[in-house]
Amino acid sequence: MKKIIHTDKAPAAVGPYSQAVEMNGTLYISGQVPLDPATGKVVPGGITEQAGQVMKNIGAILEEAGYRFEDVVKSTCLLSDMTNFKAMNEVYASYYPSEQPARAAFAVKELPLGVLVEIETIAVK
Repeated sequence: MKKIIHTDKAPAAVGPYSQAVEMNGTLYISGQVPLDPATGKVVPGGITEQAGQVMKNIGAILEEAGYRFEDVVKSTCLLSDMTNFKAMNEVYASYYPSEQPARAAFAVKELPLGVLVEIETIAVK
């Protein structure tokens, strides 16, 4: 049975989608951008601050659904510029010190709200 996941500790969806959907022990987290859930605005700073906020948002959704970062099996990272890859990777790695999930990273032409990074995540129990 499909379950919609929502938490006020992560930004509200900015379109016709859910923060996450859980089905059959798998959690699908929509691409998270670096919005501060308290203000609804992009966090100030560069890629390090933005990647940190994205990971905090993912963590809040994981927690709301009863998952942990250890349950993440796949991430897709979208970057506005591959020159930001190294800094994003350092932040990302701090959340996965062992048994890292599978991952893809792409540079895209543009991201919503002009942000530098967006990450979608799949977790399994």
